[in-house]
Amino acid sequence: MTAMSDAPTQSFRLSMLLYDMRYRGYTIQFIVILFVVLAIGYLVSNLFANLAEQGVVLTFGFLEQPAGYDISQSLIDYNSQSSHLRASVVGALNTLLVAAMACVLATILGVFAGILRLSNNWLVAKLMAIYVEAFRNVPILIWIIIINTVVTSFGSSPRVFLTRGGSVEPESSMFLGMFAFTNRGLYIPSIGLGAGWVVVILAFIAGIVGFFAWRSYVKKKLFQEGSLLPSWPAWAILFGPVILALVLLPGALTILRPDVESNNFNIQDGVLLGRPLLALWLALSIYTGAFIAENVRAGILAISKGQTEAAAALGLRPGRIMNLVILPQALRVIIPPLISQYLNITKNSSLAIAVGYADITATLGGITLNQTGRAIECVLLLMLFYLTISLSISVLMNLYNNSVRLKER
Repeated sequence: MTAMSDAPTQSFRLSMLLYDMRYRGYTIQFIVILFVVLAIGYLVSNLFANLAEQGVVLTFGFLEQPAGYDISQSLIDYNSQSSHLRASVVGALNTLLVAAMACVLATILGVFAGILRLSNNWLVAKLMAIYVEAFRNVPILIWIIIINTVVTSFGSSPRVFLTRGGSVEPESSMFLGMFAFTNRGLYIPSIGLGAGWVVVILAFIAGIVGFFAWRSYVKKKLFQEGSLLPSWPAWAILFGPVILALVLLPGALTILRPDVESNNFNIQDGVLLGRPLLALWLALSIYTGAFIAENVRAGILAISKGQTEAAAALGLRPGRIMNLVILPQALRVIIPPLISQYLNITKNSSLAIAVGYADITATLGGITLNQTGRAIECVLLLMLFYLTISLSISVLMNLYNNSVRLKER
């Protein structure tokens, strides 16, 4: 018998880059990338050449000049003598604030509306269908204007919250004694930090970590052993450490309720959510929530009815079936389009100028651009900001998507 010998290894030749299937894909990718780089380089060089002919030099020194305009809603200290850079930072923080608030509220509205649209109750299902179709088929700018008109029409002067019938009655008109909706916006309680507040925050973070660790343990026990542990320990783990820290350190965190000053009829303490912020937040949330509702409904319908019937046969209640069986599987269908909705919220927030909310488009891309005339620099910074935020959202959501995807054993 003759022994089989290994095939002789073929030495690498340049022709293999085109004719060998092992290398052809890399060659094509390299050629495409080279053409893209050359095209971008040509456009950039052409831009600089045209700017040089016109005597225009790209510079960002204008960011250090005084802004000269006020911003009503600001998360950091700011005045009209602050620089354009600080004004841009204020606008960026305002954009991130309304985008984060809208993502949270839109997700809550979308999940509830998507589930309720599949309800067996005819009236509830039809009401959710009307909500979804009404908001999905009307441009968001129109809804922003409508909701801003509604928000602007309500609210009283702070004087009303102090004087009623000629007598001084502080907090007499405040909801639960802590919320005041005025013609300036909504006043909500704020949190005062005292000695030991760091311990309370660390306890809260520890509670969150323990909460998810317990949920993971419960899921592991359910899948491996079939035993269903109670859910109340998760909430005890979540709130227990922070409650204990607040009991041991009573002055660490205090709630500062909005209070009316009797001398000038003004509201002090608390946090003011201005009317433009409220209008934009509600418009973005309700509008995007309609799209998320359809994503949730599609994800639930993608799960076979046999899953529900099998879970019911095991004795699980409808709420448990939705939380433990349907939604975990539906997340694999819901999350990819949900990422797009979060990106849409961030980009649609640039319409804030319609209600007078000072986001980064209104500050850097509006007033700063008009005052300095540096259109190219301002637009480049705007593009870089939105590109960074969009890529960050995509990376984080894709990491979560990978954690819930179906894993082969």
